[in-house]
Amino acid sequence: MLPSPPSPSPARWFRTLRRNKSTEQSSKLSLSVCTELLRKSREALASGRTLREEFRLSQLEALVRMLVENEDEFVDVLQKDLHKPRFETVLSELILVKNEALFAVNNLKKWMNPEYVTRSLVTSLDECFVVSEPLGVVLIIGSWSSPVQLNLVPLVGAVAAGNCVILKPSEISSHTTELLERLIPSYLDTECYHVISGGPSDLTDLLELKFDHIFYTGSRATGQQVMQAAARSLTPVTLVLGGKNPCYVDRECDVGIAAQRIAWARFHNAGQSDVAPDFVLCHADVQAHLILALRSCLLQFYGPEPRHSASFGRLVNAELFTHVRDLLLASGKVAVGGEMDEAEKYIAPTVLTDVLESDPAMQQEIRGPVLPIMTVYSADEAINYIRRKEKPLCLYVFSSDRKVISNMMTCTSSGSFCANDSVLQSMMVMLPFGGVGASGMGSYHGRCSFNTFSHRKSCVLRNTRVECVTYLRYPPYEDRSLSLMMWASSLSRRSQGWCQIL
Repeated sequence: MLPSPPSPSPARWFRTLRRNKSTEQSSKLSLSVCTELLRKSREALASGRTLREEFRLSQLEALVRMLVENEDEFVDVLQKDLHKPRFETVLSELILVKNEALFAVNNLKKWMNPEYVTRSLVTSLDECFVVSEPLGVVLIIGSWSSPVQLNLVPLVGAVAAGNCVILKPSEISSHTTELLERLIPSYLDTECYHVISGGPSDLTDLLELKFDHIFYTGSRATGQQVMQAAARSLTPVTLVLGGKNPCYVDRECDVGIAAQRIAWARFHNAGQSDVAPDFVLCHADVQAHLILALRSCLLQFYGPEPRHSASFGRLVNAELFTHVRDLLLASGKVAVGGEMDEAEKYIAPTVLTDVLESDPAMQQEIRGPVLPIMTVYSADEAINYIRRKEKPLCLYVFSSDRKVISNMMTCTSSGSFCANDSVLQSMMVMLPFGGVGASGMGSYHGRCSFNTFSHRKSCVLRNTRVECVTYLRYPPYEDRSLSLMMWASSLSRRSQGWCQIL
């Protein structure tokens, strides 16, 4: 949670008051608009159009066209919101969404087909299968740190599964939100898919409405509010939450490669990432080598003055700048970087050493270009540290020892795990991605996104010609009937599993 800002001056207080009054008015307007959009979405869902494969394919293909035809605009708004380089926008935002959409297009028919289950002796004349049906009207609440990817990748899954969607991007990345609000109605069905904007008060009101599923990406504090609101109406949720992602660097590893991959992941997007390594647990034997390697990487990546590098971003707002600055100043010792400029919301790529477990940077999610390094003396010590904390969204280990990797993977619990690289597991369309415990619940990407936004309905189409067997279940109950059923079941257990003559 970000620290409270200092008390404003009287002039600032009056400006804030006026802004709050206008926000309250827009919030009420937003709620009435959202209620109307929800009604329209339910009517569109009832019409059955989203059930058709060709409709879903056309919407997914339109989403890809939107990204291709407006690439320059997406680059521009992310530059305004996060000072994000074009390379990062195309690679980590646009391409990821296109991959998801094209993967769904290529596999949609297979996903929509019924999944038949193995027949038993009793069901040999029946049809037993599972069908995936849309959940209904779903609410997707996206995060600001990667505002295209974190809004549109879940949207792909919801569209593929045949839902209607109300999309609520973050108000923090305001330029990207405005672009999505303008473009999506131009490409997608305007009755099935809607984009709304607004602040935290709007979200509170929005959560009072009844949706069929809520998908939220963001902080744990807001995630708790989402879950509490959803519980009141028994609405299922998917939560992908931030936190402290540990990264263990073993004594047996290629330190140069580890430094490159850690530095790329940590300082990409100026450190504003839910999936980057949040801190390093470094074996004492290689710590000095790692720090030198990180210094060399940062010089190679961003030059001697990262502020002037076209490859390095800025923090999204003044509140986050203050939060990261305070953590940096109160934790460990600066080994690399440390330069700051509040006017630019700039903090240089920074490596901290001599960090203690009690330091603020080890207690709170950083969300900025600061990498604390804490010393450990064995892999077991790193494992014990990780197990004492909340289960992270991502866990990383760099080691050339397969036993160390195996122990780290099996002795800890995390939403995802990656050895000898960073972030990659969160970008792969074939792998489900999500949290566990305090880092969230549920997952998405690829087929898993389709399943997240679908109800898997069990179906049995029974044949009436087996009444000569099923009559045994009917009253009046007789011991002979029960004996015959138990005998048949015992035969089935030895051959093909439990057989219920019902």
